[in-house]
Formats: sequence, C-alpha cells, structure tokens
Amino acid sequence: MRFLRMEGPYNLNSETLKAKVTLTSPGNYAIGRESEKGKFLVGYIGRSDSDVRARLESWISKTKWTHFKFSYAASPQAAFEKECDNFHDFDPPDNFTHPERPEGTNWSCPCCKIFG
Repeated sequence: MRFLRMEGPYNLNSETLKAKVTLTSPGNYAIGRESEKGKFLVGYIGRSDSDVRARLESWISKTKWTHFKFSYAASPQAAFEKECDNFHDFDPPDNFTHPERPEGTNWSCPCCKIFG
C-alpha cells in the first residue's frame, strides 16, 4: 500500500502554510485535491532542500491544485530520497520527469537507481 507519510491535507494558501509549516527546514510535499469522499488525490510531488514552506508558497498562484501535504526532512539527501519514493509510488500526473538530484551530489534514487 502506498503512503505519503506527510501531514495534511490542508488548503494551499499563505495563512494555512504559516500556521502549519512552522519550521525552516528541508522537506517534502504533495499538492493535489480532495475527492468528494475526502481522499487526497496527488497531483504533484516535490521537495525543498532548505525551506519547504517557501517552496509551497511558490505554488499558490501557479497551480490548479487546492490542497497540500508536507513533511520535514532531516537533510537534503533524506528529502531527495523521499521525493523519489513518493514519485515512484504515486506517479503523479504533473511530474513529467524523475526528480533531479541536487547539483554536485552523487545520490542515487532508492527505487530505480537512475543516477547509479
């Protein structure tokens, strides 16, 4: 069974982001919408290597998706690996390519070893 292992879903707006995403931290997120039955439907999977709230803020005015989920990550590498896991588990419709690893790293995807 697939799990995002994230908090939410919450409405994707500035007020909610400030209330729910309180730390400046690497992290992961999913944006999407809630179904009529209240299930979160993933539209896009992403990460931030430094500030997950700022990254989510950047989506507010440029996406059709109305909700988000998020989690903090212990490090940029942990965020990258979780993004890869979620990308492979959910195959979100708005992710057109595999997550990129940060420039200057040699990290591999834990699922497909695309960079290995």
